Amino acid sequence: MPEGTVTVAGRRAAAVTADTEPEKSGVPGVPVPSGACSDTRRDVAFQGERSGRAPLTWGQRAIWHAIRRTAPNDHYFNIGRVLPLADRGRPVTVAEALKALAHLMERHESLRTRLLLPPQDGEPAQSLTDAGTLTVTITRAAGLPEAAAEADALLGHLSSTRFDYPAEWPVRAALVTAGDRVTHAVLVLCHLAADGHAAEILVRDLRLLVRRGSAGRPPATTPLDLARDQHAAAGRRRGAAALAHWEAGYRAAPPTMFPDPCAEPRTPRFWTGRLVSPALAQAVGTVAAAHRVSGSTVLLTASAALVAAGEGHRTAAVLPIVGNRTAGALRDLVSTLSQDGLFILDLAETAYLPETGGPREPSGLAEPPGPREPSGPAETAGLADTFTDLLPAAYRAALRAYRAAVYDPVEWDALGERLSAEYGTDVHPYCCFNDMRLVERARPEDPSATAGELAEARRRTTFGFPATQDRVACRYCLHVTEEGDALAVSLTADTAYLPPEGIRAHLYAMEELIVASAAGAPPPLTELRTLLETAGGGRP
Repeated sequence: MPEGTVTVAGRRAAAVTADTEPEKSGVPGVPVPSGACSDTRRDVAFQGERSGRAPLTWGQRAIWHAIRRTAPNDHYFNIGRVLPLADRGRPVTVAEALKALAHLMERHESLRTRLLLPPQDGEPAQSLTDAGTLTVTITRAAGLPEAAAEADALLGHLSSTRFDYPAEWPVRAALVTAGDRVTHAVLVLCHLAADGHAAEILVRDLRLLVRRGSAGRPPATTPLDLARDQHAAAGRRRGAAALAHWEAGYRAAPPTMFPDPCAEPRTPRFWTGRLVSPALAQAVGTVAAAHRVSGSTVLLTASAALVAAGEGHRTAAVLPIVGNRTAGALRDLVSTLSQDGLFILDLAETAYLPETGGPREPSGLAEPPGPREPSGPAETAGLADTFTDLLPAAYRAALRAYRAAVYDPVEWDALGERLSAEYGTDVHPYCCFNDMRLVERARPEDPSATAGELAEARRRTTFGFPATQDRVACRYCLHVTEEGDALAVSLTADTAYLPPEGIRAHLYAMEELIVASAAGAPPPLTELRTLLETAGGGRP
């Protein structure tokens, strides 16, 4: 696991029993630090090298559009990390930790960059400031054993409110002390300034600044320089090529993956189910090694196939969140580079899915202009019968999605509006997939797990509904993280389209689908709908 702790929707998710009413996120119930009444605050001065203005990068534009659609519940996008500082090395003083935070602000321009809203209709920009002060909260713990709980409470508290994007620095910082030493540093980041990968860079750099006084060479580029490059002629040509993939994909897929409400929405409307499964972690590694694909591809394919089967579609369209850090200059950049990709999995060409009642919908809106991309040998060798038969084509489809995930969101919006007007219905999958692991675990030489080992590991699976939201700009959002030796898979869904029992069924069905495949008995594609109806029966 990367060092640090992820918080989603303002808190760290925790499993609860399936029949427990989930706690509403961002309201009383977020843990409050026990030392909150005696917190002190220190203003830390910093002096960067330059100031300036530029358009938003495409990654910033993408998350800003998502924030606007989710407001006022946009604290959902806050990113939190806890950095332990008493676990190794010499004790760290408050003065040393504050000095390191000042250097962190100076090193990464995104932490000194705020949103510049236009006076009238128009696109916002980013404004970089060279100098200023950061207010740091300092909480005293009773002792080392209590310090970790104080840090977690601070994380939840600082994450539970939205940022003031034009006025507030895009980072909130806190320190936990025990005696005269700092035990933990807490960072809460605005998603306009950082994505998950950038948050890990900040954790790494802060540790180096605390321990060594230096984090090495500065990043190779900056958000302002990246924005100017993307908005130049060459950048726009690259963006246009990516959107050509999107248009072809949209025309090959159903307009949306969840077209019709099926239940009265709950209040709050969006529920998060969370499954933590050691068996799923083992099974994903086994299936990935056997079929020479990544574990992320296994999970993405399972998600797409189950959604398509559950909704009666021949073609699945899923939006994987793509990191966009393959270029060397971007690997250490603290900014939000992630954007949606478009993953299209055509099950109609590989297997017959049973009807769900009523006339069968066409596989997509229309054929894309020009010749279709030729199928590879594995796709033409024969029809797929089972889930694992989908993996070779799915791997290639995932690569196409990743390569076409850098584009101007304004132009992307225009494409969606044009196609929606053309076809008289909203064109958007409303189905996303986010593998939040920065790296996959190294596979052992023999990653295979026996059926008996997987069955035993499934006894440790837990499930619960840890959080809710009033508003999320999607209908199906799957997040993958790690928890010890287990995979933690969270599904946030619109209960009008996927009620809580459906959320539970999808997560247990994913576990059963991949575990059965790892045990040598991959389910037939024609049985996936039945699997959604029976998975998790008799389990907590």
